[in-house]
Amino acid sequence: MKKIEAIIKPFKLDEVKEALHEIGLQGITVLEAKGFGRQKGHTELYRGAEYVVDFLPKVKIEIVLSDDMVERAIDAIKSAAHTGRIGDGKLFVSNIEEALRIRTGETGEEAL
Repeated sequence: MKKIEAIIKPFKLDEVKEALHEIGLQGITVLEAKGFGRQKGHTELYRGAEYVVDFLPKVKIEIVLSDDMVERAIDAIKSAAHTGRIGDGKLFVSNIEEALRIRTGETGEEAL
């Protein structure tokens, strides 16, 4: 089992969700996040004063899935979240040792 963490632009969430649904993915977790990378934030004007916004709004998607779904999920996220502009986001893939569905006690891939 693997865990994919994707950090994307908020307005791309619906497209990514649809792309994941199309490949048969059953569940995702979505978190609102703030951060910056090479983008380094931006400046805004408020009541005549300029100030720096260091942290930009992002969305973090977490998915735990079977090994055979990983490549399809990565491709789906990558194509749906892509704008070609700086700040499109990042994907991280890590190993998951165990999963347990609390309600039924199922473990491993059955718990997904």
